[in-house]
Formats: sequence, C-alpha cells, structure tokens
Amino acid sequence: MIRKFYATKDNTITNAYQENLTTRGTGSNMGASDILEVFSIYGQASSSSVELSRALIQFNPDFSQVPASGVSWYLKMFNAPHSQTVPSEFTMTISAVSQSWEEGYGIDMENYEDITRGGVGSNWINRSSGSAWDTQGGDYRTVSASTMEFSTGLEDLEVDVSDIVNEWRDGTWSNYGFGIALSSSHESETKSFYTKKFFGRDSEFYLQRPVLEARWDSARKDDRGSFYASSSFASATDNLNTLYLYNRIRGRLRDYPVAPTSASIRTSADVSLVSAPVSRVDTGIYKAQLAADTSESTVYDVWYSGSTAYHTGTISVKNFASYGYNPEDIYVLSMPGLRKDYRKNQTHRLNLYVREKNWSPNIYTVAVQSSIPSLIIPSASYQLRRSIDDYVITPYGTGSTMHTQLSYDVSGNYFDLDTTYLEAGYLYEIQYSFYDEENGWEEQPYRFKFRVVD
Repeated sequence: MIRKFYATKDNTITNAYQENLTTRGTGSNMGASDILEVFSIYGQASSSSVELSRALIQFNPDFSQVPASGVSWYLKMFNAPHSQTVPSEFTMTISAVSQSWEEGYGIDMENYEDITRGGVGSNWINRSSGSAWDTQGGDYRTVSASTMEFSTGLEDLEVDVSDIVNEWRDGTWSNYGFGIALSSSHESETKSFYTKKFFGRDSEFYLQRPVLEARWDSARKDDRGSFYASSSFASATDNLNTLYLYNRIRGRLRDYPVAPTSASIRTSADVSLVSAPVSRVDTGIYKAQLAADTSESTVYDVWYSGSTAYHTGTISVKNFASYGYNPEDIYVLSMPGLRKDYRKNQTHRLNLYVREKNWSPNIYTVAVQSSIPSLIIPSASYQLRRSIDDYVITPYGTGSTMHTQLSYDVSGNYFDLDTTYLEAGYLYEIQYSFYDEENGWEEQPYRFKFRVVD
C-alpha cells in the first residue's frame, strides 16, 4: 500500500552573490517559487569564494493513515530541466531540520532581490521573522541523515528517510522538515557543482511536486481458494495454508467482544484434523495458519473461543502434483467491475480475474453455466501509468517493501487504490506483473484504463 503526503511548505536559502558579485543574497527568500535549487559555486567572485544554495521542505504526514509498524518512508523530489550547467557525479545529503522556519513569499531566484529583512520567511541567516538560525545556512541534525548518489545530475531524488520520520512519529524529535544540500565534502571542494533544480510544491506539474511516500506490504494472502492438503512433495512452509476470518457488523469490520482463540480443520464427520491459534490482524480481521493431512476433497474450517463456535466455512481441497514436463503459463486477464470513472480522494478496491490462456470448459461446466473461479496468483504486483504521456506514476513495488503487491482470497486477486495523489480529469492505466522463481517478474500484456474525477 502507498500513502502520499505532499509538502506544506518549502524554500530555497542561499548565500550566493547578487548580480554585482559584491553583495551576498543572504537575506533573500524564495518560498513562493515553484523551483527548489541546490548548488555550490567556487571561485566566481574571487579565487577562493564559495556560494551555496540549500533547499528546505516540510511535510505533515497523518500517521493515523498508516500502520504502526512495517512502514518505509521515502522522500521523492523530481528533476526540473533547465538550460544551465548541471553537475554530475555528486552526493546529496538529506537531513532533519532541527528548528522551526517560515516559508515566505519571495520568488526571485536570479538576482535575489526578494529580501526578507524583518518580514515573513526564512533565508540563509534567519529561520523566521526576528529569529536567526544558530548556524547560518540552517540548523540540521546529522545523526539520522540519508544520502543519495547522482551520476548524470538529471536524476530524480528518491531516498529512504524512515529513520528521520520514525523519530518524528515516536516523539523523539519534532518535525521541522528536511534540509537538502550537497554533501559537506562537496560544499568545501575547490570546484563548482552548479546547479541542481527540483520542482517545488507550487509547481504546475502536479505529479512532479515533492512527496513523502509511506510504503508497506498490505497484501493479505488468504488460501481459502487455494487450500492444499499436506504432501511429501512440498516443504513444511509450502504445506502451510493461511486463512482469514472477517467480522462484519452492519457493513463495517468490528472486533469480536471476545476474540476467537483457535481455528480447526474438520472433516465431514466432524473429526478435527488440525487446530492452530488465531491472531488478530486488524480491526475485525483474524488469521490462522494450518497444514492439514487429508485425502478428503472438502473440509470445514471452524473458528471458536472455548466451546463457542464463531464461524464454520467450507473449503475445497487441492493436491500438489508433479509433471513430466516444464509448463509455461500464459494467462488471460480481465478486471470485472472496473468502472470508467473513480472519485478522487477515495480508496477503491479493484479486482483482477485470471485464467489460463488455453483453458477450455468441459461439457458439464457449459451445461450448468457456472462461472469459472479466477486463478490465484501468489505473487502479483501492479503499476500505474498516466495514459496521455505514458508517465509511470507508481512503478512496480517488487523490492523490499512490496508495496504494490496484490492480495488474494477465494474470489481472486485484488488491491486497494488510493486516488488522493492522482490528478482529476486524466485517464490512467493499470498494468500487472507476475512472479515465478524460474523467470522472475514477467509483465503481462494487458492495460486497464479508468479516469479520475472530482
């Protein structure tokens, strides 16, 4: 799952010389500019002069919207193309600002003539009206700082800032935002790194505005539709089945007043094959993991606390099989229930239907006109693009966080899409990639389109 939080204020502060190369623009403010700029210029005003520019940016993430643990936080800023020289082979440092600061209303990034003086806004010397930085150029904590290497200088910035954000979340330090600067070694070098620019929070390019992104693996893998009997062909881990129980009261998930403590797998003769403890996953959601050694085609899962049974379900049992050949799976995909339009600022559940490409129904299936259950893909990920220019908004999250991994249950695969960070009025496309251990991730040749509206 992904939650994106946009910046609430940003600014560029500098001690660069004004056009006369005599007066430094240390009092200038650029808080209303749509660009953030970072540079180091050596030897422009004199043989040993150094001019620096740094960016300040602050977010106010709503921690109630993300889980209490297992979340990775990424700062993302997007390269702003320009006609000036771009540095290459350099390192940027992203640090936590240690004091409060004001954004301001200046926009002049050329001559630095929007002087803050005693007015609202931060600059190289002052963090706010009448309050100076302890150290000119801003006050930063270096303990939890992150770094990113740039090769061409045209890259976007994307860096894990979890250490800093977690300190804000647990109250260890107050949230005063981030400071983005060249590394201290680059700022002191006798060479120039001029100039790296990013789109700011006031940019007209909606998807290039800076964002603080919370990522976590929210996939629930419910094996009710792919329950396998224990087999000597499989390891203990692969023989394990995960089952979920959802307690819906008046259309909402609610915790049981007394939570279920155990779940068992039983035969049609009510013989218990195996039982396991139950854990609470989230509000109204409970989980158990069981391995059942059975030859029956249908078993029943019973959830209970003490002698009180909370739920009894029916499960069709599958069996592992070996093959005399190596099959190549090709799939047909569809998205039943996909709407043309989705409202902005909402979370929508999207379902994926999968079947084998060369599947053909038998005569019984046709006769009873029963729908064919979706194949369940254990490892599937989605990607989101903007149709008009094929711009990738959310790439496949197939790394350590698995934040675009699909859930599944007896109905098939699904995921929840947060449209808060999508611009209304545009057409978007969803793509899928499936994983198998032999071939890795393989993108499926399908794109599904929808529009976001206000």
